[in-house]
Amino acid sequence: MLGSKKDKQTEDLTKEQNKIAQGTTFKGDIDSQGSFRIEGKVEGSITTAGKVVIGKTGYVEGNIQCEYADFEGKFSGEINVNATLSLKSTAVVEGKVVTDKLAVEPGAIFNASCKMKGAVKSLNEQKERQKQTGKKEQTA
Repeated sequence: MLGSKKDKQTEDLTKEQNKIAQGTTFKGDIDSQGSFRIEGKVEGSITTAGKVVIGKTGYVEGNIQCEYADFEGKFSGEINVNATLSLKSTAVVEGKVVTDKLAVEPGAIFNASCKMKGAVKSLNEQKERQKQTGKKEQTA
């Protein structure tokens, strides 16, 4: 029971939201269980088990490691998203992206190399099945 209570506490922390307001510049590394909304400027790395939202006035230069991300503002650097990265029409992304799923609205600027986690996994699973059955799957 103690383990489940601790898990609930950790899960609840990911619902907490931190905010870096417009007009604020933060230089350094951030490590948190809670989600982030950035309307100001961050120079450094952000690591969270939650979600990162870069608002229209937000700018991040550095590295991000998170579960989900929604960008309306600017990002430059490397980002690793475990689930879905959503780019709104006003987003500008430059650098290197690793994500499971990517959603891009028309108008977003995406100048980044991108590696999709799910696609690589599916391709490897298909190759493994082919090895096990000893034949290639036929397509119609």
